[in-house]
Amino acid sequence: MKSLPPSCEQCFEQFKVALEDLRLFVQQSKNKELSEVYSRELIANFEVAHELALKVIKTYLKNQGKGPFSGSRDLTVEAFHADLIDDGKEWLDMVIDRIQYNPIYALDTQRKFLDNICHKYIQLLEKFEDTMEKKLY
Repeated sequence: MKSLPPSCEQCFEQFKVALEDLRLFVQQSKNKELSEVYSRELIANFEVAHELALKVIKTYLKNQGKGPFSGSRDLTVEAFHADLIDDGKEWLDMVIDRIQYNPIYALDTQRKFLDNICHKYIQLLEKFEDTMEKKLY
């Protein structure tokens, strides 16, 4: 028996939980030096939140009759055109950072990625949460 795909609202609720987890990690990172393990956990939480944001976008746009999309870059561009996000360049930078991230590299090479998560990307995801809250409810 085939299950129904999740609704946009269900995807959004999952995203909000993941974003709250990420907020906690980012907040805790401000109060202490990041260990290698903690840094990887923060990045993993960011990746989950970002992936769920993309799932919300994809579901929302599909409900609007748009798609299919070939990848996260195309999806991000379409989200910008649909006013789901307002800083397309920063969102594309987020996609590129995720593509370039490799946990095999030494932690020092990941400092910029961690800094971007804690100072730029968290804000982009929070703004997306506000936008989608208004569009869905």
